[in-house]
Amino acid sequence: MFQFPKIEKVTRDATIVHFFLLFGYKIFSLYFPLYLISRNFSLPEVGYTYLLIYLPIVLFSPLVGFLSHKVNPALLASVGISGYGIYALAMIFVQNPILFYLSQVLLGISAALFFVAARAILMGSHLENPDRAFGWFYSAPFYADAVAPAVGALFIWQFGFAGVFVLSLILQFFCAFFCYSKLKKQSEPLLDGGFDHKDAKENYSAVFKIIKSGSVLPFALISLSVLFLAGFYRAFFVLFLKDELLWSQDLILVFISLVSILFLPISLFLIRQLGKARSERNIIRGGLVSGGLSVLFGAMLPILNFLTVLLINLGRLVGSFVCNAGRSGLISRNLKEKPEEAGAIDTVFAPLGVALGAFISGLIIGPLGYGFLFILGGVLICLVSVSVRFVKK
Repeated sequence: MFQFPKIEKVTRDATIVHFFLLFGYKIFSLYFPLYLISRNFSLPEVGYTYLLIYLPIVLFSPLVGFLSHKVNPALLASVGISGYGIYALAMIFVQNPILFYLSQVLLGISAALFFVAARAILMGSHLENPDRAFGWFYSAPFYADAVAPAVGALFIWQFGFAGVFVLSLILQFFCAFFCYSKLKKQSEPLLDGGFDHKDAKENYSAVFKIIKSGSVLPFALISLSVLFLAGFYRAFFVLFLKDELLWSQDLILVFISLVSILFLPISLFLIRQLGKARSERNIIRGGLVSGGLSVLFGAMLPILNFLTVLLINLGRLVGSFVCNAGRSGLISRNLKEKPEEAGAIDTVFAPLGVALGAFISGLIIGPLGYGFLFILGGVLICLVSVSVRFVKK
């Protein structure tokens, strides 16, 4: 008989907030590459745009980690969520190219505020099983993906993009209020009014020493390679479906929603399994599955159909999900005495990998093509994963 995976109160509340944030964002963001192409952006410019979103997360995460000692992390997370709402408002009115790019930077800073603070709250909550807890947290995007595209499409059809941006604005401000009301008390123990710049320097020095150790760095490199490939998929996969497979926008919408709906029961099973294995094993297994299926996807490009694209990408998402949850669990365990800095370092991995993946693939996708990049990214992940497994065996 299936037993529902265990979830602590703080994990439940953080996951719900994560869901509402991404639901409000994904009602339009899943169409973002198509939107950029409609504005006559070249493929390299699409890569630049994603770089401007994700690079500020990397740069501002350490600062947010420091602020988490001084300001209630629930408040920082709520401010970050409000930034998503302001971004949606800017997308209605901003036409100037410079202001458009500055809006992407604002989105990146907002994401840094939310994700560093949310991870710090989780890592500072003495979780019974960090891998399982972050499995819940990382499952939120798939819940949002299951319903957000359809809701977004309905509003776009009825009211245009302005209508969906207004809806996003309303949802984000509701989410900000919900976040602060639910997580305020749970994050108060993290506050340290006497914390200063010297303490921050010492903490980060200690953190980097642990990250560079043989017990963390090799596995972090596997996760980074998985995220690098995720950057390519995030920026260009929808364009691949449109340009290479000649799918219509309606078929792309059905595909995205179906992937997420099917992943929901899979995620519940995976969350249970995450709690049974060591973080290191989860990372290696996730990397091999994600990389291997990306190679298969690129190799099968000439004979792909809707079903094969669906099955292979479900499997690739399984690998990525397990690998990322394992990475956060590993960092949480090794840095449990410094949750603010751990939350900042963990937050750096995802945007750094995605930003580099989107940027570099945007530069080389023209001469190399989609299929070769799917294979190349998968081979990279498999080589790193096998090397780490062999060295650590």
